[in-house]
Amino acid sequence: MDRFARLVSRLLHVPVAFVSLVAEDRQILPGLVGLREPWAERRALPLSHSLCRYVVACGQPLVVPDARADDRLRTHPAVTDLGVIAYAGMPLTDAEGLVVGSLCAIGHEPRAWEPSELSDLEDLAAACSAELRLRVLSAKSRSAQQVLETARAAAEQARSDAQRLERQAQAGMDHAELLLRASEELAQTSGLEDVRRRVRDLFVGVGKPSYVGLLVADKDELHRVADPDIENAVERGVLTLSVDAAFPSTRAMKERRAVFVPDREAMVADYGTEAVRFFDRMGFTTVLCLPLWGSRALLGVLAICWAKRHEVGVTERATLTAASGYVAQAVERALYLDERISVARELQAAMLTDLPLTDHIEISALYQPAADDHMIGGDWYDAYHLPLAPASDGETPALIITVGDITGHDMHAATIMGQVRSMLRQATLDHPPYSPATALTALDAACSVLPMETSGTLVHARLDPVDGSHDWTLTWSNAGHPPPLLRTPDGNVAQLLEHDVLLHPSLGPFDRTEHQRPLLPGSTLLLYTDGLVERRGHDMDTAVAQLVALLARHGNRPLDEVLRRISNRLAQPAPEDDVVLLAVRTPSLPQPQRC
Repeated sequence: MDRFARLVSRLLHVPVAFVSLVAEDRQILPGLVGLREPWAERRALPLSHSLCRYVVACGQPLVVPDARADDRLRTHPAVTDLGVIAYAGMPLTDAEGLVVGSLCAIGHEPRAWEPSELSDLEDLAAACSAELRLRVLSAKSRSAQQVLETARAAAEQARSDAQRLERQAQAGMDHAELLLRASEELAQTSGLEDVRRRVRDLFVGVGKPSYVGLLVADKDELHRVADPDIENAVERGVLTLSVDAAFPSTRAMKERRAVFVPDREAMVADYGTEAVRFFDRMGFTTVLCLPLWGSRALLGVLAICWAKRHEVGVTERATLTAASGYVAQAVERALYLDERISVARELQAAMLTDLPLTDHIEISALYQPAADDHMIGGDWYDAYHLPLAPASDGETPALIITVGDITGHDMHAATIMGQVRSMLRQATLDHPPYSPATALTALDAACSVLPMETSGTLVHARLDPVDGSHDWTLTWSNAGHPPPLLRTPDGNVAQLLEHDVLLHPSLGPFDRTEHQRPLLPGSTLLLYTDGLVERRGHDMDTAVAQLVALLARHGNRPLDEVLRRISNRLAQPAPEDDVVLLAVRTPSLPQPQRC
């Protein structure tokens, strides 16, 4: 009985709920939630404090938005002593149809009761009445068995009754277990696939449906959410349904109500030939489609299908309806999370730089997000040409490249990353002759003055062609970042270990240093973030050594392929951190022409 009270409290969002039986001298509360002491411990109220006796007296529901505005109730002790303001009570009946009590929802504030809420309360009251009748019948059965032990035929009948009651009791336990599992399992879901996976295993104990499908509404269509683990012929057959299609699920969506199809005859009589052929092909006979209501709109439909004809009684229907409410909550949460993930990914993609088009040097980049879809990272790369002098037509422009990692994995980190990237570009272009160290020093100075929590690492580099040769020069400044790798055309790989301290507000302005290396034709420079080589339980030096070996072995391949091979070998299938790779290759020496 307490479970029914908890269901009322959860479904109707009220602080107090009763299963109430009205006796001659008191109101007994076999099920309750939210009642204060001493009444909760006694599980009883005096009749003077009972609104449920009005339900018993008239045999009809009692629905009161505000008892203080009701002439009958404004001075009632239930209002003054118990704080009953809003009240909705549905009759509980015994086997002869006599009203013996009520299932009621109570609020401490005025409330306009919605028709759907009262319908849910009525369904639960029907289920509760059935449970009460089961208890009464069980007691009568035990008494009858004692009396009829001397009569063989009567004993046989009693055994038959006991078996029937046992089946009913087991069904009641299955229904209660379903609701308990639904409240626990679906509260932990994170996405639509996860909801679909849990729904698949949720309803096996109630009537044993052969298939339970989840369909999500999108404008004028229903989209079936495919099971991520088990291939199902149902989900291959019809993935999308127009709201105008003559199917039970679309009718449930269009008419915003539960739709029950008891057998094939009803399907043929009420639905289109496409639906009949589909259900025949899938081997379904009985179908129950329940609308999934969110806090603002209809989210979709839950389709429960049985291969054999199945009678859905009042108790089972109320249980399935209540369970669909938990499914709807999980779907609404999943849709919200999926939307957040989509926005985060779009924002991250928008923050990544389009690589410059150039005929002089090969460049490629790869970004792999963290496995946690809620994380939007502070990793980034940047690449752009420096402006040429006015009288330098035909010359090859210098190239600026940057790879950085702002501390954190949230929107704040992404925001700081975008600001740092823009500030570093401005600092570079505002300080000819465009020294990487000068630009980083200016960035440090700006971050120490502005109210920014800038913390992270980066490598800022410049590549210049050497006049009169095919060589290039690399100039870089490293603010605490993992060392870049330089592969020479003969396959040797060196780590560029020179670096300064990382970016951090507590370190203040810092005079950055820069370093130079000549780049032979066909040299490859690789910059990366720590998500590639740093992970829990693994040695970072070992991962860097593996990266060096991969670059040495495959560094002569096209850069896109090089980055994919490195990512596939070193990045985890579900990385804990974002990964950025940026590779630049200087032009190889032109091949001599054959005569």
